[in-house]
Amino acid sequence: MFSEALINFLGIDVGTGGTRALVMDEQGRVVGSGTEEHAPFASPRPGWAEQDPRDWWRATAEAVREVLAHPGVSVDRIACVGFSGQMHGAVLLDKDSEVLRPALLWCDQRTHGQCRAVTEQMGAARLIELTANPALTAFTLPKLLWVRDQEPELWARVHSVLLPKDYVRLRLTGERATDVADASGTLLFDVAGRRWSSAMLAAMEIDEAYLPTVFESPEITGRVSTEGAAATGLRKGTPVVAGAGDQAAGAVGMGIVRPGAVSATIGTSGVVFAATDRPALDQQGRVHTFCHAVPGRWHVMGVTQAAGLSLRWFRDRFGVAQRAALKEKQDPYDLLCEEAASAPPGSDGAL
Repeated sequence: MFSEALINFLGIDVGTGGTRALVMDEQGRVVGSGTEEHAPFASPRPGWAEQDPRDWWRATAEAVREVLAHPGVSVDRIACVGFSGQMHGAVLLDKDSEVLRPALLWCDQRTHGQCRAVTEQMGAARLIELTANPALTAFTLPKLLWVRDQEPELWARVHSVLLPKDYVRLRLTGERATDVADASGTLLFDVAGRRWSSAMLAAMEIDEAYLPTVFESPEITGRVSTEGAAATGLRKGTPVVAGAGDQAAGAVGMGIVRPGAVSATIGTSGVVFAATDRPALDQQGRVHTFCHAVPGRWHVMGVTQAAGLSLRWFRDRFGVAQRAALKEKQDPYDLLCEEAASAPPGSDGAL
């Protein structure tokens, strides 16, 4: 049993650029945090974006160990673990849960042909009726179809499909699980009904057994396993809840949980997010309609896929980090902001 005053919660965010671990108390105060960068994602061809899921697990273990080493954090006070993470990525595993290939990420653009094929097969209106969304290159289903079309021998070995944070969950707990918010971005999910879409699975000839069990975000999906405890330093048996895709999880943190509340977030991507009390379908598919992390709520959002990602490219391409290091280890992004602040308003129309 935990003393009420001692209870802490650990959040793990499996992002695109890195994994963050953060411990909070019951009042929402941050007790400690840790961050570990991922290896830069690979782009074997223009428009492609891939990462090795095993690197996410490495980064998670290191970030968690970093936060547990914080003087204000005790592993014995961690009452629960929750997840957020980058959405849509396709992690393909064999029968032994080993990674078969690098994961295709949310920003991968190779699946235009598969998106057209899905839209032609299902019909645009029917697709939105079934999944609340059009076929977009970011979503998971087109990635699965691309692998099936282009790498049939590898596809024949696929035994399960997971989203990025849920691969880390598997390594931490041994359980294949996801949440309704993250599942909403697969194009295989009945967003209105908050369950896998049997109609889409049948039409796409994908066995539901490939997919993880779906939970509402606050539900317990498993507990830290012996292997997970050894890798991270967490206590074996610590409960792990479903959590949510990064946008829905971030919205909860900002209080965007009731109809009428709206946020704008700039991360690797840029997002405008609005909470709703029903699945607000856009028949033209101009915005995403997903389940919210809050049970019984949904959300709509508009997304641009390169926001902070473009800034990171600029940082790496033009030596900003090296210049920042010469200024007594100044943060490279702070240096960029300083330089931008010196430019005249409007910058003579430069875009």
